[in-house]
Amino acid sequence: MEKMYNVGKIVNTHGLIGEIRVIATTDFPEERFQVGNTVYLFEKNSKKPEKLIIRSHRKHKNFDLLMFEGFTGIHQVERMKEGVLKIKEAQLTDLEENEFYFHEIIGCTVVTTDGEELGEITEILTPGANDVWVVKGADKKEKLIPYIADVVKEINTNDKKITIEVMEGLLD
Repeated sequence: MEKMYNVGKIVNTHGLIGEIRVIATTDFPEERFQVGNTVYLFEKNSKKPEKLIIRSHRKHKNFDLLMFEGFTGIHQVERMKEGVLKIKEAQLTDLEENEFYFHEIIGCTVVTTDGEELGEITEILTPGANDVWVVKGADKKEKLIPYIADVVKEINTNDKKITIEVMEGLLD
């Protein structure tokens, strides 16, 4: 089966006409949720995807509201709650230089410019101005690394290796 990537989590229905409320897990919700695009629904506790074509998309507060072709009422979409929306790898678009998809960064080993291995990136947090990488070391402790130019010096996604400059107080 082709590799697939999460683009959203369905948290609830919205209204009576078949809209669903989605928390986007993509940096490109306008692109991913464009009318006519295909997404794949993985219902809670299901490994088999359901192909869906987006009929409408609008923003409401912090959510993306979607409707799918062939679904016209709340009774048809209630089962989708807690489901995950994914896209196929072939649907990924090329990024600008020095931009990366989360799946390219998660799993990379982080080393300092002095050659000390800090651990593996297990998660990416997006709290505001910049992303923060969660690095779990051999000691199972987590370190938080900001994705800023002063810290991140080299990213090699082919070798799954990232080199950082440790600023004063960063690892304390």
